[in-house]
Order: sequence, then C-alpha cells, then structure tokens
Amino acid sequence: MERNRYVDLVRVVAMAGVVFGHWVLISITYSGGQLSGLDALDYIGWAQWGTWVFQVMPLFFLVGGYVNALSWTAHHADGQTWTGWVRHRAMRLLWPTAVFVAVAVAAVAIAGAAGVSTAEIAEAGWLVALQLWFLPVYLLLIALTPVLLAAHRRWGLAVPAVMAAAAALVNALLAGGHVPSVVGYVNFLLVWGAIHQWGFAWQDRTLTSPRWRPYALAAGGAALLAGLLIWGRFAVNMIGSGNTNPPSIALLAFAAAHDGLVLAAEPTVSRLLARPRPWRWVTKLNQATMTVYLWHFVPAIVVAVAFYRTGILPQPAIGTTQWWELRAVWLALLAVVLALLVTVFMPVERRAARLPAGLGRAGPWSPVLLAFGVIALMLGLTRLAVGGFAPGGHAPGLVLAACAAGVAATLLTGRDRAPGTPVKRGIGDARGEVTRRSE
Repeated sequence: MERNRYVDLVRVVAMAGVVFGHWVLISITYSGGQLSGLDALDYIGWAQWGTWVFQVMPLFFLVGGYVNALSWTAHHADGQTWTGWVRHRAMRLLWPTAVFVAVAVAAVAIAGAAGVSTAEIAEAGWLVALQLWFLPVYLLLIALTPVLLAAHRRWGLAVPAVMAAAAALVNALLAGGHVPSVVGYVNFLLVWGAIHQWGFAWQDRTLTSPRWRPYALAAGGAALLAGLLIWGRFAVNMIGSGNTNPPSIALLAFAAAHDGLVLAAEPTVSRLLARPRPWRWVTKLNQATMTVYLWHFVPAIVVAVAFYRTGILPQPAIGTTQWWELRAVWLALLAVVLALLVTVFMPVERRAARLPAGLGRAGPWSPVLLAFGVIALMLGLTRLAVGGFAPGGHAPGLVLAACAAGVAATLLTGRDRAPGTPVKRGIGDARGEVTRRSE
C-alpha cells in the first residue's frame, strides 16, 4: 500500500498551528523579578474567533486514527499481539518524552541551586509541561485501538455518532448539576475518541468515498456548532478551558467542520505532493514533529529570561499596536531558539529510540503489566501537564516515580519479536491485504 503523503502533510500543518498559536496567544512577561504567563485571549476580545484557526488538535487525533488503524492491521496480520503492538507504539512516544522530562527535571534542579525563586521555577515548569496533556489521551486510544477498530469494522460511522451523543449527554448532565464535575472527564475519551474513529474511516475510505461524505461531515459539524453557539451555552473560544477541559460537544462539532474540510481537500493537495520538491520538505519536517511538539514552549522561557530581564525588549500592554509589532520579533527569536533545540535534541531522541522497545520474556502476565504501565503513565503525565515540573518550586517526586514505573512496566512486558520470526497466527486475521507495514 503506497504511503499517503497527505497524512504526513496534515501532521506537519497541525504542528505548525500548535506552535504558532501558543507563541502568539501566550504572552510571557517579566515584572518585579518574576516571570509569568498571560493568556492574550483575555485581553483581545476578537481573538476568541481566532482560536478557530489555532485549534488544530482535532487534526492530530484524525491522523492518529488513520495511522493506528494502518499499523494495527499490518502488525496483526503478521501475528503481532496486542501487548507487543501497544508496547511498540507507546515506546515510540515515550523515549523522546523521557529525554524531554529528564532535561526539564535537571533544569529545575539547576535553577534551584542557582538561587532562582521557587515561584519563578514553578511558573516556568508549569508552562513547558502544558503540552503533555496530549500523551495520556493518545496512549489510551492506542491501547483501545484493536477494540475500537473492530467496532468500526462492524458498525462504521455509527460508532463516533454514538460517542458524540454520549458526549452531548455528559455536557447536559453537567449543565444540569446532576453529576459530579469529574464525570466531565469522560469526554476526553468520547470527544477525542470520536475524532480518532474518523481517522479509521479515513484510512479505509468509508469517510471519503463517495466524495460528498467529507463535505457532509463539515456541513453537519458547522450546523451543529452554529446551533450550539446561538443557544449560548458554549463559548466561541475553542482553546479555552470552557470547551477543552473537559472537551465539549461544541468542540466536537467544530472538529467535524474542520476535519471535514481537510479531508475534502485531500485529492487536490495530494496531486501537489506527488511532486518531488514539496514531498521532500514534508518528509523533513515530519521527522521533527515530536521533537517540536515537546520542546516548543522552552524557547518562550529562554527568550523572556534573556531579553526581558535584561531590558533589551520592551513589554507593551497586550493587544496594543506596539505589542503586535513586537510579535514578529518575538516569533523570529523563538524560531531560532527552537531550531537550535531541535538540532541538539533530535539526534538524542533518535539514539534513545534505538533502545529496546521491550525487555525480558513475554508471558501471561504481560498484558496485565502493560495495562498497569499505561495507567501509571496516564496518571503521571496528566499530573505533569496540570501541575508542571516544579509545583512549589521543586520537582514532583511521586509524579515522576509514577512515570518511571509506567515506562519500566511497559518495557518489561517482553522483548520485540525479531523480523521474520515465524509466529502462530490468531483466528482474527486483519481484513484486507496489507502490502506495506506501517511504522
């Protein structure tokens, strides 16, 4: 099966949107010897509508569903077990993340030893950990992919439709005060999971053939979103906590309109990607997406410390003409620092990725151990995303221990089977012939 170049382009574009949006909308300030981060959306009224441009996380889950469906189908057809496949997919994310976490924890220790105030360390540690929220959700979807893909093959697009209805019910129950607020976090699975299911339907073409289907998805999402906004119970802001923490049915409606248009553009853009030069650029950028995602907040801290504390750059009020003019300088400086970080850490991550994806001998305990590892990682990474690397000015030992335990448990579920090793195939052979194994 020929590689879908459009999938790689969508991933690159989504990454660019995440980075640009965070760099523009989060304003780092330095005053009275303290660094702090402000949300520019709170000071620029019309920017609420701008979040419709910068909210690109639905694209990541759409691409994730496509890639996970292709990968599980290929590996399962080759005799791979759930444990081996999930371990392999998880460690591809966890090795780069481990490098990032190790450097962040070391930076917290060095800053503390250098006499930096605990408040400043806590603020910086919180900011650079924000993006980690994606990993626990995505790890859960990886672990559930075999079951969710089987459901897709049986019931098709009815699965995300039911998930959307359940997400709407959760919102209704929360609005009525009928359930504790913690129930809302089920929508992390329902909303992002529904988008992940669209990725399955993209991969087997049920969402893109006939060609009117992505347009129908976009139109249906736009109509639902308009109705919800007119109703007045949901905010226009698609990045703020009102629609993202936990995810709302309004965010899912926005994602339907957004992803539908992206899928509709596939035939036209794919013809452009057939040319060698555009594809070379996409390939190069695609290799750096994980590194960029993990490290893109760090330049904001580096530039703020270097240029604000020294007074080299002024700090005009957010939303003023001078503030907008300085955004160009700010973005250029951040891009330079990020390029240096990618140059330094991408080779380190590649070396880490060559480490074994599994250790020891697999046994009947392996699935249970893997489940424990995934749960520990989800809890640890969620706490890091919420509290940062230095709540109170110090590294969170128990949280980091949970992450380390999760990685260790995942690794100890067994060693990867060497390519070409004969295996006994299960009865659940994958549907359709797969001629290219997905990474």
